[in-house]
Amino acid sequence: MIIIIFVISGIEIGRLYHQIYGPNVKLVHKKDFYLFIPTGSTYEDVILLLQKNKIVRDRKTFEWAAMKKKYPANVHPGRYRIRNNMSNNELINMLRAGLQEPVDLVINMARTTDELAEKISGQIEAPKDELLKLLHNNQFLSQYGFNRESALGMFIPNTYEFWWNTSAESFIKRMYREYDNFWTRERISRAKEINLSPNEVITLASIIVNETNMENEYRRIAGLYINRLSQGVKLQADPTVKFAMGHFEKQRILTRDTYIDSPYNTYLYGGLPPGPISIPTVKAIDSVLKYEKHNYLYFCAREDFSGYHNFARTLDQHNKNARLYQNELNRRKILK
Repeated sequence: MIIIIFVISGIEIGRLYHQIYGPNVKLVHKKDFYLFIPTGSTYEDVILLLQKNKIVRDRKTFEWAAMKKKYPANVHPGRYRIRNNMSNNELINMLRAGLQEPVDLVINMARTTDELAEKISGQIEAPKDELLKLLHNNQFLSQYGFNRESALGMFIPNTYEFWWNTSAESFIKRMYREYDNFWTRERISRAKEINLSPNEVITLASIIVNETNMENEYRRIAGLYINRLSQGVKLQADPTVKFAMGHFEKQRILTRDTYIDSPYNTYLYGGLPPGPISIPTVKAIDSVLKYEKHNYLYFCAREDFSGYHNFARTLDQHNKNARLYQNELNRRKILK
């Protein structure tokens, strides 16, 4: 009888041990799966997510172990990496402790705050509308030295590690810290030497990256625009007209386009536009700070469509270069 009791007890202990420590996660493709638990989720919400994604083999044993380990009172939002054959104990311990996996959030090219918010909301939990609400809020942005026109300049292209459940406000606060770290004493000192603020440097860099894909031209174009600014000559930058029109892929700027009344239209208004016309690259920013010194005031795309430009010191030479390019546009039937 005693032996039978011991056998039964042993079987029960083994069963309980298996319920807690035996594998209970079965992933369809046996590859790691990322479970996203939204902010404000309840224990019942987590159970539904596990069911929907078919993560646990035996829901009853998971729930039994979860109750024993008091997980229902310790639900944490986040992005969790689920591995095939995890035990209930491993899975619950991870979720209960909030041991989520960070997101590698990429900041790169964006022409508007709307486009930026769209990209960010696809990488972290912060909704697009909440991000835009802050990026359009001058009072909120003023604490960081920005406004809705200059807000794009806060975002330095890079890959950043974030928790998935980062809020819109926390995201922007972090981005400002990264901006502040980027603007070292050396960069700030150099900006002062060329009589530009960091925001103005970024605005000019944003024009340059939209003028050319050839990085080895950045410093030369930067020098040309610095020459125009210092001499009080309008920048007359085609990308600013495209921005004013909201027509970013337009291949040919016509004379009538240059009369669009917008503070971003550098054919009508002198100096720099109110803010960046896109997020520029770090190389473009540093190219402005270390611009090439020369006497060029004009440039025009080469007629060979190589992506490079012809530079000129005089309007007469520039007009010759421009005619070559316009004739080629006509030949290729690129009319707008």
